[in-house]
Amino acid sequence: MTLPLAHVAGALVPLEAIPLTAAAILYWRRAMVLSRDERPVPAWRQATFAAGLATIAIALFSPIGHLSEELVIAHMGEHLLIADIAALLLVLGLTRSLLQPVLAIRVFNRLQVLAHPAVAFPLWALNLFFWHLPALYQDAYGTAPIHALEHASFLLFGCLVWMPVFGPLPKPEWFGAGWKVGYVIAVRFTGALLGNVLMWSGTVLYPIYAPGERYWGIAPLADQSTAGVLMMLEGTFLALGVLAWVFFEVSRESIEKQRLLDLAHRRGVALDERRARRAVAAGHGALLEERLTAAGRDPEPDRT
Repeated sequence: MTLPLAHVAGALVPLEAIPLTAAAILYWRRAMVLSRDERPVPAWRQATFAAGLATIAIALFSPIGHLSEELVIAHMGEHLLIADIAALLLVLGLTRSLLQPVLAIRVFNRLQVLAHPAVAFPLWALNLFFWHLPALYQDAYGTAPIHALEHASFLLFGCLVWMPVFGPLPKPEWFGAGWKVGYVIAVRFTGALLGNVLMWSGTVLYPIYAPGERYWGIAPLADQSTAGVLMMLEGTFLALGVLAWVFFEVSRESIEKQRLLDLAHRRGVALDERRARRAVAAGHGALLEERLTAAGRDPEPDRT
């Protein structure tokens, strides 16, 4: 196989840019509709969704995308950007209102079951190890359709795995703070398992990268083990950041839930804790607050 000179600059591939452009346009149009309906998408969510799309663009169109066909470590970096960081940012940018037109389609509405933690996690893990099997990993090398399918599946299942923790879709009532922490740790250790295989296998798993490794003067095992180290480091820092966010969100949701319960009590409106918790978890706390405010009256002050 003849390897071209290593790329030192990115290149925009129109076919790959189409999905990113379409996602940006659809998101922006829906956000504008919600803004006109006085249900604006928080600015920070719009920013994180845009950052997710930008991260995918960096992975695909920067020199990382070209080097991914020359070095295992570059290919690993490309996958981590798409499957971990971009997927997480995209999920953080979503709300139930944004997804409403999609969920109105019956087939997509039924697919919500894929975001259940007991479904999303094993699917993500299977996809992760499936694509790192030597035969499949090498089949994606330099083969546009298979490589595109690989990236699409990494992004899809990457979004699914974060949905139970940060997504706007309904979550099981049992999936509380403790389960979320355990879930994140399970995701981290699953990724670490693959990282350790790459680091300590002692066998070259992806010999198709040999020409690129010779070009860059990197030993195949060193390239492969460094990719494993990169995966371990990225996974550790990502997990720490996600756990910090989980603790923050759990605290915020607890405070907001209690505030809604107190408001309902003052207004003389019946509100059970389960409904308040569901509303807050789905990001509908402000809407429920408006309804509570309109539904009752504050008690008359005591004039005696």
